[in-house]
Amino acid sequence: MNESQVSESIEIAVPPSVVYAAVTNVADMGRWSPECTGASVKEDGARQEVRPGMKFTGHNRSPKRPWSTQCTVTAAEPGLKFTFLARGVGLRVALWSYRFEPLDDGRATKVTETWIDQRGWFMHVIGPKVSGIHDRATHNRQTMQVTLRRLKETLEKEHQSA
Repeated sequence: MNESQVSESIEIAVPPSVVYAAVTNVADMGRWSPECTGASVKEDGARQEVRPGMKFTGHNRSPKRPWSTQCTVTAAEPGLKFTFLARGVGLRVALWSYRFEPLDDGRATKVTETWIDQRGWFMHVIGPKVSGIHDRATHNRQTMQVTLRRLKETLEKEHQSA
């Protein structure tokens, strides 16, 4: 497995619990991400509490085509950390992680989004054919910057009006 890692951070003027709740509501990720259009949680009923072992399908779209990943939450520590493993056709694709650090006595949050490439040789070959993205690390850095900026803008606006 050839692992590379990309991380991006931003400071958001809302408490870590608010940012954590937004990020772990995986069905809403499409509100911020330019590539992920949302997710479907595998469990029945209303939005379930996020916990390790929870499964969801991530929905993505590139200019070339849509695709999905099967995801399993590996860490869910409210207000601190959210991590999940994404797989495609049963093979490891990436480990995504979000860390939430309190700032300003808990009134603000530093959010760090990290992508760790978990693709083996086969996924390195078929991944660009499916997504149309040949330099996944550079692409993910760019989309993470957009995602975090949109998350900040949305949450700060919603928190101010609350």
